[in-house]
Formats: sequence, C-alpha cells, structure tokens
Amino acid sequence: MSNGHVAPGANPSISIAHRCRGLPTHHHHRPPPASAAAAAAASPATTAPEMPHPSLLRRLLTRRRVVLACAAVTVLAAAAALLLAAPTTEVPGRALLVAGARLHPRPRAAAAGRSPDDAPSPSLPPPPPLNAKVRLPSKISPAPSMFSAPVPSPVENFDDGSTEEPEHPDMKENPLKESAPFLQEPISSGPPTRRSDVSEDLDESGNAEPPSRPEMPLWSTKADEELIYAKKEIADAPLVVGDPDLYAPLFRNISVFRRSYELMERLLKVFIYHDGAKPIFHSPELKGIYASEGWFMKLMEADQNFVVRDPNRAHLFYLPYSARQLEHNLYVPGSNTLDPLSIFMKNYIDMISAKFPYWNRTKGADHFFVACHDWGPYTTKLHDELRKNTIKALCNADVSEGVFIRGRDVSLPETYLKSARRPVRDIGGKPAAERSILAFFAGQMHGRVRPVLVKYWGGKDADMRIYTRIPRQITRRMNYAKHMKSSKYCICPMGYEVNSPRIVEAIYYECVPVIIADNFVLPFDDALDWTAFSVVVAEKDVPRLKEILLAIPESRYITMRSNVKKVQRHFLWHTKPVKYDIFHMILHSVWFSRVNQVHQVEQ
Repeated sequence: MSNGHVAPGANPSISIAHRCRGLPTHHHHRPPPASAAAAAAASPATTAPEMPHPSLLRRLLTRRRVVLACAAVTVLAAAAALLLAAPTTEVPGRALLVAGARLHPRPRAAAAGRSPDDAPSPSLPPPPPLNAKVRLPSKISPAPSMFSAPVPSPVENFDDGSTEEPEHPDMKENPLKESAPFLQEPISSGPPTRRSDVSEDLDESGNAEPPSRPEMPLWSTKADEELIYAKKEIADAPLVVGDPDLYAPLFRNISVFRRSYELMERLLKVFIYHDGAKPIFHSPELKGIYASEGWFMKLMEADQNFVVRDPNRAHLFYLPYSARQLEHNLYVPGSNTLDPLSIFMKNYIDMISAKFPYWNRTKGADHFFVACHDWGPYTTKLHDELRKNTIKALCNADVSEGVFIRGRDVSLPETYLKSARRPVRDIGGKPAAERSILAFFAGQMHGRVRPVLVKYWGGKDADMRIYTRIPRQITRRMNYAKHMKSSKYCICPMGYEVNSPRIVEAIYYECVPVIIADNFVLPFDDALDWTAFSVVVAEKDVPRLKEILLAIPESRYITMRSNVKKVQRHFLWHTKPVKYDIFHMILHSVWFSRVNQVHQVEQ
C-alpha cells in the first residue's frame, strides 16, 4: 500500500488489532508529504489560518481510521455472538416436512448413560416455513417396530374374549385438550342422534343441512349434472311395496333407499388417487377392531364397477389412506400430541391440490376418506377444507366434538374381524326362547360410562351379567362369545370414544344391542331405522337400565331380535362384495351424502 497507512508486506489486521488494544504500530516507511496544491485547495482563499504541521495531520487521520476500524470490529463481533447464542427453533414434525426425510421420530439415544441431546442428529436441510407447500417423500420409512413386533389381537389380551379398544396410555383421557383447543367448545349433550327422515336432507329448507356451505365449483362437469338428476329422481322415488330383497321395517324410507341405491349402481364413478406411498397409503389392515377402513380400501381399490381411471368422469374422489397406519407410523409415544399426523395429512392435501385441479374445483366437497381409528377425525384439524368440506366416513361419529358434521359425514360401523381370509365366520346365536341372560357386558373401564355401569350393576344382579372381566371359573364353561349368543340384550357402552365394536358384534351374534353413548350418530343412519333392532339408553339412565329393559314387552323383544337377524346382512364383509353388504352400504352412504349436498354447490 502506498497511502502510508500500512507498509507493503505488513499485515493490516495485525496493525488494527494492535491499535485497538492501545499497542504501538511500526511503519517501515514514512508516508509521502501532501502536495502544495492539495494543501492550497483545502484552505479558503481569504483569512487563511495557520495550518498544523503535515506530520500532525497524518497522525490524526491515521488515528481516526483506527477508531472506525475498531468500532466495525466490535459491531461484527457482537453480531456473531448473538447469532451463536440464539436458540434454534424446530418446526413441529420437522422430519415429516423435509423431502426425503424419515417419517418416524428421531431415534432416541442409547440407554447407556446418554441423553437424547448426546445422540447424533441427522444432517437435514433447514425446515421450510409452515405455510409452504412441501413435496412429500416418495418413500416412507416405517417405524422400527412396525412389523417386527405386531400388536396382539385385543381378544388375545383377555380370557373372556371381549374386544377392547387399544389406546396409548398417554392419550387415554383426552388426546386433544392441548393440541386442538378448538375442539373443546361445549356442545349440548344428548342421546345417540338419528335423522327424523331420510328425505329431510333432500328438502332444501330442512334442518338437517350442515351448517357450512362449500363455495361454488370453479367449473361444471357432466358428473354434476348426473348428481342433480339423481337428486330429483330420489326426491320423486316411486313407492316400494313388497320388495323381496329388502325388509321395509329396517329402513326409514325404503322407497328412497332403493331408488338411491339403483342410481348409485347405474351412475356412480369413483376416482382413486394413486399418489402416496405405503404403508400409510394403499396398505389395508384387515384384522382387528379397525378392519372396517382396511376392508373398504381393499375392496374399493379392487372394484371394477365404480372405479374409473378418468377423473373427469368421477362423482367422488377417494383418498386411500389408513388412519390406523398414520397412528402406527407417525405417532410419537409419550408426546401427547397428534400434530405429526395432522401435519402429514395437511401436506398430502396440499400436494394433491397443487398437482391436480380436482380438489380445488369444489374445495374438497366431492372427496372422501374412510377412517375407523379413534383419531381419524382429529388428523384433519390443520386443513380447514379437509375438516369442513370433505365427506368423512368415521367410526368415531361424535357430533359433540365439532369435527363430525351430521348430514355430510358418514357414520362407519366398527367391525372387529379375527381373520383376514374369512371375514364372515362364527355368526349367529341361540333362538330368542333359549336366551336365559337378560343383559351382558364384559370389558375394561374405558371412558366415562363403563365405570358407572359397573358401579350400579357389576355383580349385583343375577339377570345383569356385567363384568370388568369374566371370572375364570365362568369362562371355562361360557366364554365371551357364548355369553353374547345366550343373552337377550348386549350392552354396548362407549369407551374412550362414542363408537364400539360391540354394536356390530351383537348384530353378528343376533343379540339386541343396547347402545349407551350420548352424541353418537349411529351407523348408516341415512338409511336404517335403529329403533327396529336396537335399544338406545341415555347415559344418565344407566341406574335405571334393568327397569328400562324389563319394560320392553316380550313381543317387542322377539320382533327386535328377528330384525337383528335380518339386518345382519348389511354389516357383513365378503371377499367379493355382494349387493347390500357393508361395503355397498358404506359406499351408498357416501354417495347419498354427495347427492344431498349437490344443491349447496352447483345450484
């Protein structure tokens, strides 16, 4: 440098550092003096004061630059310290948001004296913002325990053979008190709800309309015109008398149901999204208490009557994911939050809505999914259109939680299946005259109703066989299934959620179900009249349970028990679906919901 600040070959940073610490600097060459012309230009032409010596000016200028340099170094050092000390924030479910990352939680440190903080963290790119559209990974890495240690069947856990809803211990009381406060708004309680009439939804001024209205579609399709046509045809359904295939007392309006079913068989087209990797997508679970969602997925994806490859022809769009697999692969034990599941579903809907135009056309009103896991409703909480507009077929059909929308959503029967190869086996029971037990229940103390039931009736009345667990001396001669097959009434109280597999179990064993679950929308309530083959008891009336059952005339009981046997066909799974079976009943409920909503969207 020739300006006189730092000599050639000298290190300027060392020179500045020395000056900042007050140490002397050593220049090997003196700076050249300023020219006389420059000095003359720097002073005014009039009254020129006496100028300081040039060497003094050079020292002043040098010190000023050193002061400025010191200040700059101090500012940079302070900024670096702040950046290093700032805590790093991680987006909830970060591993789910990063493309190509593993979808199960970060592995914990080994137990040999290491804390989770000591565990090596994977090298992941920085997480995207929460509102960003994130590309889903093409392959999902299952949790380490996914297939190596399968969960035993609920029946294997109990000598009495009863079915129970397995729950995570840390989520038992209420999985959403912290993670979803919007679901905690108080709603008036009441007994299980039924529609007053199926055709009520077809009346535009009826009270059964859902409270929210989807926006108009971005464009109309031929499928829209067919839905409007179907709605008019159902409203003008001809009177049905003496149908040999359908038993009229089981239905709210057999004429409406048969015409709607006929139009479904003739018109309905369903498009299935192929996006989404296994095991969460396209991986049906065919055994256990969540088998309903698995069997529907299996049969829907194999169907050749309703499924189409051209989405422009579709009336409905099926989202083929499993709520059970969501819980098994994405829930972090001990976290007490369902956010990873909800984030995953939000990202999935964001992905298909960006990739395809069909979701955006109706904002999801013509899309549906089928979920039997208790947490199925709660996985929709982060995507408003998924939660409010989509047709949700749910086992957990609780209208008090603000997720299940009566009149749009579908109450899915919870079926407990022991065999994937033979879904229909060991059904039936003793004739009405040979059923010696008035009422029967055995099971764990889940939820708010069962402890009250056992408190008033457990081991206190020979006619009321109410157990937390059937004693071994009794199971040796009469197990759980035999009790149901020998009882007049099978008590079906809610567990942690309103739904229970005991309702369908009772129908399989031809035992009249007694349903105790306030705010529960009964399965297929758009078509079936549950008063014909079941008894509904309000939770507050549990102390009067025996009085209520004994007040039912014997002739009425015989009729209900006969109707249970007749309605059984509508709750049976078959490896190849048959007309009016549970697969077709679920699909019809989804179809009927879409037909009922079409005036809110297209008209």
